[in-house]
Amino acid sequence: MSRRLLMLCISLMSLGGLVHCSKSSQESSAPSTPAAAPAAEKAAAPKATALTVVQEQQASWVRNFNPLIAPGTARWPTRAGVYEPLMVYNTLKGEFVPWLAQKYEWSPDNKKLTLTLRPGVKWSDGQPFSAKDVAFTFEVLKKHKALDFAAVWAFLESVQAKDDTTVEFNLSRPFVPGLVYIVHQPIVPEHKWKDVEDPVTYKNENPVATGPFTEVKVFQNQVFELGRNPNYWQPGKPAIESLRFPAYPGNDQANLALLTGELDWAGSFVPDIERVFVAKDPENNHYWFPLVGNTTTLYVNTTKKPFDDVRVRKAISMAIDRDQIVKVAMYGYTRPVDSTALSDAHNSWRNPEAVAAGGWTKLDVAKANALLDEAGLKRGEDGIRVGPDKKPLKYDINVVTGWSDWVRAVQIIAQNLKQVGIDASVKTLDFSPWFEKLQKGEFDISMGWTSEEPTPYHFYRDLMGTETLRPVGEIAARNWDRFASKEADALLHAFEVTSDFAEQKKIAGQLQMLFVQNAPTIPLFPGPSWGEYSTRRFTGFPNKDNPYAKLTPNSQPEHLFLLVEVKPK
Repeated sequence: MSRRLLMLCISLMSLGGLVHCSKSSQESSAPSTPAAAPAAEKAAAPKATALTVVQEQQASWVRNFNPLIAPGTARWPTRAGVYEPLMVYNTLKGEFVPWLAQKYEWSPDNKKLTLTLRPGVKWSDGQPFSAKDVAFTFEVLKKHKALDFAAVWAFLESVQAKDDTTVEFNLSRPFVPGLVYIVHQPIVPEHKWKDVEDPVTYKNENPVATGPFTEVKVFQNQVFELGRNPNYWQPGKPAIESLRFPAYPGNDQANLALLTGELDWAGSFVPDIERVFVAKDPENNHYWFPLVGNTTTLYVNTTKKPFDDVRVRKAISMAIDRDQIVKVAMYGYTRPVDSTALSDAHNSWRNPEAVAAGGWTKLDVAKANALLDEAGLKRGEDGIRVGPDKKPLKYDINVVTGWSDWVRAVQIIAQNLKQVGIDASVKTLDFSPWFEKLQKGEFDISMGWTSEEPTPYHFYRDLMGTETLRPVGEIAARNWDRFASKEADALLHAFEVTSDFAEQKKIAGQLQMLFVQNAPTIPLFPGPSWGEYSTRRFTGFPNKDNPYAKLTPNSQPEHLFLLVEVKPK
């Protein structure tokens, strides 16, 4: 056993004391569940029919199943697994798959979208699901702007239930790309939510939903378990009896659980995976990392000086050695990004002219220093540059504790930035406070990710559009760089009114060029779509030979495809 793995074992044994001793006051009180059994038994002995998953990495669980709050805040898979969307976009197939809705239709002027819902769907408490629930959900978003993360009410005028299975969305302007924002919205039951006083803070501890897993069988600090929906609308599905979620504070603990066979499915960064995972059990241990995930990004807060200066943003980017990050931090699983920031999911949209124009994602320390000089950021006697306020350029780079690949990447970035006179330090935070700071714009520099959606329109709307912009201190699910461009708005609006692919591609190319010119954020590399699985107890996972969907649990709502297809062995 390598020294690293030995230390991981020691670490997990230390964690084991917490797992075996912790007990939550929020346990399910339902009869005939193992809630009264010792926590050690539930943490150490998963049932053969319980799929053990890691997607979130937190030291302990908070019981929250609110599907309307920011993604990453409620427990996985609340937004797509407990609750469900109307349709699911399949990235690998490039198509929308019917889910709670069977079909959609645009009016000739693209200002009205009509969705036909699937008949016979029930909520998990047996009440019928209907178009009224869909209309109600969107009215909640309208009333509580903090929940409207996709800014759908920036283009919606009204939502009406025409009958039990027909919902009509009337738009204030033609907005073809709005389809994904509408159909990916998790739907909540009106009969359970109409009396909720504050949906923004509501924890929804005992969910009533349409998804495949709705029953909270166990909920403790260190482990929770979700059972099958007794009224699920897909006959015979899910084949899995329950989902089980042990708590792991970081990659190292989660990876050790994967290596020792506790986990059935994970979406984690695993160093040297062929040697440490696959080689341990080549028959059952598998992974698939296509570069169709979101782009891993270094966000600089453009509301603050000197990050509001494009020269500074480009200089920071040119100081970063992405080749070293990919080799050392990412074990060669990806490649440096080009200046369009697009992943392989958008290869068909990529503009070669924009790629050629964007040299600022390539390492060039001399040019980075020249740009910082040009921006008036002079070096002090200690070599650290100072801003207009005479304060040294000294910043923390926020990153999640335990995300070992990102932490190592930030360590490299901090070393790189010192070469151009910026004193950067690694600041690790638990996920929740890190994510809150990122969403509220309460940071100088932070690691982060971009959205995963069907077209570059969606990608750039999130990074440059005024409609996703929020003031500092207000939660923003998108536009964490807090950059907005009227020129981008004009291009985005031109994209919105056309359904002609050739015209859309032309506009997408212009958006790429605008991004290259402005460098609103600093992309690092296309994120591998992390996915590992074991076939010792379950089968039916997607892989490169059967790519029916992404393997990763990190891409919602697409992981719904796996939740209904994976079966006990």
